[in-house]
Amino acid sequence: MDNLVLAFTIIGVLGVGAQWLAWRFNLPAIVLMAIAGVLAGPVLGVFSAPDAAPGTPPMEALLGQFYRPIIAVAVAVILFEGGLTLNFSEIREVTKGVRRLIFPGAFLAWGLGAAAAYLVGGLTIQIAMLFGAVMVVTGPTVIIPLLRQSKLNARPAALLKWEGIINDPIGALLAVLVYEFLVLGQAGVSSGGIVSSIVLAAALAAALGFAIGSFAAFLFHRGYVPEYLKPPTLLALVLVCFETANLLQHEAGLLAVTAMGVTMANARIASINELRLFKENIAVLMVSGVFIILTANLTFQSLSLLDWSAFWLIAAMLFIVRPLTVFASTIGAGLPWKERLLVGWVAPRGIVAVAVSSFFGAALTAEGYADGEKLIPLAFAMVFATVVMHGFTIGPLAKALGLAVSERPGVLIVGASPWSAALAAKLKEMEIPVLVADKSYRRLKPARLANVPTYHGEILSEVTEHHIDLNRFGFVLAVSGNEAHNALIATDLAPEMDRAAIYQVNAGGKDEDDRRALSYTLQGRTFLHSGAPLDVLLGRHYEGWIYQRTRLSEEYPPERYFKELGENYEIVLLIRKGTLLIASREAPLKPEIGDRVLAYIPPDRAGKLGPARGGAKGAGKNDPKGVGAKGERAKDEGARPDRPAAAAGDTLKTPR
Repeated sequence: MDNLVLAFTIIGVLGVGAQWLAWRFNLPAIVLMAIAGVLAGPVLGVFSAPDAAPGTPPMEALLGQFYRPIIAVAVAVILFEGGLTLNFSEIREVTKGVRRLIFPGAFLAWGLGAAAAYLVGGLTIQIAMLFGAVMVVTGPTVIIPLLRQSKLNARPAALLKWEGIINDPIGALLAVLVYEFLVLGQAGVSSGGIVSSIVLAAALAAALGFAIGSFAAFLFHRGYVPEYLKPPTLLALVLVCFETANLLQHEAGLLAVTAMGVTMANARIASINELRLFKENIAVLMVSGVFIILTANLTFQSLSLLDWSAFWLIAAMLFIVRPLTVFASTIGAGLPWKERLLVGWVAPRGIVAVAVSSFFGAALTAEGYADGEKLIPLAFAMVFATVVMHGFTIGPLAKALGLAVSERPGVLIVGASPWSAALAAKLKEMEIPVLVADKSYRRLKPARLANVPTYHGEILSEVTEHHIDLNRFGFVLAVSGNEAHNALIATDLAPEMDRAAIYQVNAGGKDEDDRRALSYTLQGRTFLHSGAPLDVLLGRHYEGWIYQRTRLSEEYPPERYFKELGENYEIVLLIRKGTLLIASREAPLKPEIGDRVLAYIPPDRAGKLGPARGGAKGAGKNDPKGVGAKGERAKDEGARPDRPAAAAGDTLKTPR
């Protein structure tokens, strides 16, 4: 191929397509990207250049002198984006554990990895030391997607995220140290001079990152940069930081951009969430593209260098080096053994490991080190093995250890009222995790009387993030009386939870051209098919409307159910094959046979639904675990305003 535009089009389609498939089927994205790259590269030869010199990897032949700069810039942006997520408030409870995983953890991993490469992998001592340094990195490009997928608790998630992002540049600098020893040592430069120059360069790079990050924060705090220019200004500063540090020492730019990201993450910038979102979007594109480029650059010749010793080396890295590193480095750190076990297993390698290996492997091969050419396929083999093994086991292992959310994704209700308390009580009765949050303790009284979990505080406060584990919730209902606050919740939580999972009560039916109406771009989905506003829902509550759940079956199909419902009702949600679906005006629900439907109905409809008035036949069959495990009657009195179903013995008093 000699058409660069077509090549980048294919790379983009493969990368983004792999990311979408990973999201759709809940699979590790990097596995699918690696498969796509291998198929397009060495298998199908999509990127082969007809006039390339024999033995030249396809992507290097296609991109020429732009190959390494593209990868370098992408890695810089990825590491900066990772640093931008590291807020010191996240690690209050695990500060000592994170510190131990960095020091002595990184150096233990280096030494043990080098020993395994030399003794088990059969590499020369020089290449083994370099391999051990490269394998120190665990990488934000794979850790963060795995954390999203597995829904880990906050403590182990913080440990893995901080270790992955901080150790990336440390591993790269250790690789630089080994490389300089091998190359400059032959030129007669003393060991002390090499070490001191690298340590000095690392210190200067970290200081440079801190300085540029502080400068950017100063500009944004003082308003010297308009909102629309903040993302491009930040991107330009990242590139300046990266290249300036690299002029001091090769690969020092990785440390500099990470330090810059951490500095800005803790500078309390008002627009930090928007900046994170912008950088995350760029990082996703770069991760997708660069990993396709790197895997497509493989050749069958390089893959043929892998033998049984490579297999045993990977096994040793997975089952001996990583667990031993974590358990030894965290002695006395105050971490429970379950967290140490999980962290000791999970250590996927990503783009940084592959990129650093690609550079130093080629450089050392050119210098005459025989095993240098093995470094690249070994790094890819480690990436494949760790991503597949850890990607498919982190979720089950975390749940088995009690370190992840094991129940159905719950519902976070923001805005307490008698109506929302009754809804929460019904959800609790259906064994759907639910939490009602409001900054007014008085408004939370109905929910407390219904024995529903509550949170007293502002849901958008930074402090709240340390008291509520949002991983437990798959849906948010913003149902307070303040429509602007509901819209702000939708806007703030959309990047983390997906806007399609955030519902809010109708703002009152205002036309979009009304100057009092909020823009649709600020809102989530409109709760309920009718889009009834909060005052209408409260009015129905005081009229005695109830929540009633019904199991649809062949004996009691949807047609009969809707006929008996009449015209005045609201479908609230349904459970289909264990999946919770919430009604909205934008995406109406169509109940089917086998669904469990929760409806909001007038009091005159209560007890009048069902095939035999006493219960639906087969109500207990094919029942999703945790939902109606005791069997449900189609005739379900639901949660009345004066008698919440989930609060036996309590009386929920509401003012009239």
